[in-house]
Amino acid sequence: MMKRNLLTLLLALPVLTLFAQNVREPKGQAEWSKPYQPFRIAGNLYYVGTYDLASYLIVTPQGNILINTGLASSESQIKKNIQTLGFKLSDTKILLTTQAHFDHLGAMAAIKKQTKAKFYVDEGDKEVVLDGGKSDYAFGTKVSSFAPVAIDKVLHDGDIISLGGMDLKMLHHPGHTKGSCSFLFDVKDGAKTYKVLIANFPSIVTEKKFSEVTKYPDIANDYAYTLISLKQQSFDLWLASHASQFGLHEKHKPGDAYNPAAFKDYDGYRKAVKYWEDAYNAKIAKE
Repeated sequence: MMKRNLLTLLLALPVLTLFAQNVREPKGQAEWSKPYQPFRIAGNLYYVGTYDLASYLIVTPQGNILINTGLASSESQIKKNIQTLGFKLSDTKILLTTQAHFDHLGAMAAIKKQTKAKFYVDEGDKEVVLDGGKSDYAFGTKVSSFAPVAIDKVLHDGDIISLGGMDLKMLHHPGHTKGSCSFLFDVKDGAKTYKVLIANFPSIVTEKKFSEVTKYPDIANDYAYTLISLKQQSFDLWLASHASQFGLHEKHKPGDAYNPAAFKDYDGYRKAVKYWEDAYNAKIAKE
């Protein structure tokens, strides 16, 4: 019996090794894994990400919502950051992401397994999430760039994610990925309410002409749609998928006092949208 069990284990080892090798996370920027002190943004919304990869925790009486998980190595940092704020990772009930790339989904499968939380994703990113990035139109290869994640609910533009008195509206903002999305919701701070936008900006990741991206024939139209939608949004505070995209390190220093107003910055938002609109128009002009 022992010999048979050992033989079974030995035969399984190559398969297990092959599975492990099928996930190969690309090398990211140093700022992506650099630790950052977590802090309260506004009301029940907290920053729990790394120096540049933004992860957000929304705390409710019925459990918490975690948006983005950074790299695979970010799992321990996010858990530590959440604990530092006085909360528990195990209280996470819903997992969301702004885009299906390894720098935002790297630890998603592990955190989902640990917390047993439900994972919701924009319909456009469904295939990429399930194959770990293999089918990504710009970066896809035969090897997954992040561990595939089981999907509990597919979201569409305008869908509402509800938990513990919180209602998050998902905004379909494709282009960067087919299912990139932003989130719009209210947080309360005593008698004051802030409308928060977590924006996923349409940065252009392909060096090909849009007309040459055969895996994504609607790419040009999707970028145009997203830019129009972003310009139409109204909010009190805004954030983004990367800390550098919304100037986190200029607006907040570790140890700073609680200050939601630091994240108003309407001019900064308009400039950010115009930056990507100019990049889009320049690319279109070369088609």
